[in-house]
Amino acid sequence: MSALFTPVTLRGLTLPNRIWLSPMCQYSAGADGVPTDWHLVHLGARVTGGFGLVLTESTAVSPEARISPQDTGLWSDAQVAGWRRITGFAHAHGTPIGVQLGHAGRKAATFAPGSGRGSVPVGQGGWTALGPSPLAYRGYATPAEATAADLERIVADFAAATARAVDAGFDVVEIHGGHGYLLHQFLSPLANRRSDRYGGSFDNRVRLLLEVVEAVRGAWPAERPLLVRISATDWVDGGWTPEETVDLAPLLQDRGVDLVDVTTGGLDPDQRIPVGPGYQVPFARRVRAKAAVPVAAVGLITEPDQAEAVLDEGSADVVLLAREALRDPAWPLRAAAHLEPGTVRDRYPRQYLRAAPPS
Repeated sequence: MSALFTPVTLRGLTLPNRIWLSPMCQYSAGADGVPTDWHLVHLGARVTGGFGLVLTESTAVSPEARISPQDTGLWSDAQVAGWRRITGFAHAHGTPIGVQLGHAGRKAATFAPGSGRGSVPVGQGGWTALGPSPLAYRGYATPAEATAADLERIVADFAAATARAVDAGFDVVEIHGGHGYLLHQFLSPLANRRSDRYGGSFDNRVRLLLEVVEAVRGAWPAERPLLVRISATDWVDGGWTPEETVDLAPLLQDRGVDLVDVTTGGLDPDQRIPVGPGYQVPFARRVRAKAAVPVAAVGLITEPDQAEAVLDEGSADVVLLAREALRDPAWPLRAAAHLEPGTVRDRYPRQYLRAAPPS
């Protein structure tokens, strides 16, 4: 059996393979944040395509937490009902499904791609964003500095969204702590200039993320896995560093996090990223080796042999596919045909079996 198709167990959940769908925003919800038919078809195609875990787009824990007005959420019962339709489809086809919970912070209330640039004006459906400090992401409106009361409410919003994730039928929760959104903003000195207990030292800058993790773990069933996505570096001098990521990982694990999803960047437009095949994998390998925490690797992983090598060399425990999964919803089935041709027909949905390659 190939490494990619070896099952992996996190807490009480066994995932059938180690090829997971990375969260990717679809900007296709209505103003009420309810997932639509687009989300059912988008995620459903990857369910039938053989992914071992399907993760939703970053799903807002409150209306003000949305990246754009077209983002999905988990702050209402109507959203729970919409997600339940999608989780039910995944479970009917034997696929675990997880929700990524997030808060956009100073990158909230922005135009969806193709709809405009920068922040949506308040009079046109936008709202005032919150950040750790009144420092704008370049090209966006300046956020209000989050007060202590704001932070207390945000932690409670994450816990409430987690309780709704239980009702919606999700198997996994991932907290989005990367890509320049609120929790990442608190981690990075480039966005966090606070002088209170949430700013300055490493211990202070990680405090909000750890509070959110504790609140989510407390609202999430003990037998279900909890993941956290972290940008391991800002790719900008003076920002969050790989060394800090290694130091943070065991603190997350001590609070009940089962796997760290290692990505990079998104905090500062001055980032300089040497993009190439597997360019983020070394950061996952470093966390796994030095912090002894299970990790996922993501970023320009496009070919089965490449993905297999990431696991074989010990760089990660699972791989996540993003844009490659948009290009090829059945990538895991193609990988199985290449790596384990004798088992591929067993992995195909019965409706598509006539298209399966011969064993």
